[in-house]
Amino acid sequence: MPTTPATAAQSGSPGAGTQEAIMLELVDEAGNTIGTAEKLSAHQAPGLLHRAFSVFLFDEQGRLLLQQRALGKYHSPGVWSNTCCGHPYPGESPFAAAARRTHEELGLSPSLLAEAGTVRYNHPDPASGLVEQEYNHLFVGLAQAGPEPDPEEVGDTAFVTAEELAKRHAEVPFSAWFMTVLDAARPAIRELTGDNAGW
Repeated sequence: MPTTPATAAQSGSPGAGTQEAIMLELVDEAGNTIGTAEKLSAHQAPGLLHRAFSVFLFDEQGRLLLQQRALGKYHSPGVWSNTCCGHPYPGESPFAAAARRTHEELGLSPSLLAEAGTVRYNHPDPASGLVEQEYNHLFVGLAQAGPEPDPEEVGDTAFVTAEELAKRHAEVPFSAWFMTVLDAARPAIRELTGDNAGW
């Protein structure tokens, strides 16, 4: 997995003893930075509003790349979700964080990545008791190569049409935030993929 100055400062190697705390950027309801908090504490009920991002990448046929979160993740393990989601480090732009994590998790560098607005939500996760209080920056883009996932982050991947997604969503667990971020990103997704893709 590639190491950037941000990841080197914010994470340790597995089994390397004490890991440095991962800090998130706390924001107000307008998305203005108001402080920082440690990642796990920000997600403990009732949750602290923090900055996040969600990425939706599509192939040339207009199919969405989904990822299944690795079983080892402490939050929402094993569920399906959008291409990539996460949190910028304090002072890191959401765009830079989205590009960085997409490469770290999936081995992909999008050939196009565009801002698609923001959405604010509060989604408790019944299984873990954790809460997603997020001010989420949305991005849509194109993936012109197949993913090469990091198995510590991603359990599986799939490219799906809008129809295939609806069927999968009815049959298997998805992240609590998935439909909220997908619906918020739909206008930009339609602009990217065209009307015929059905998004």
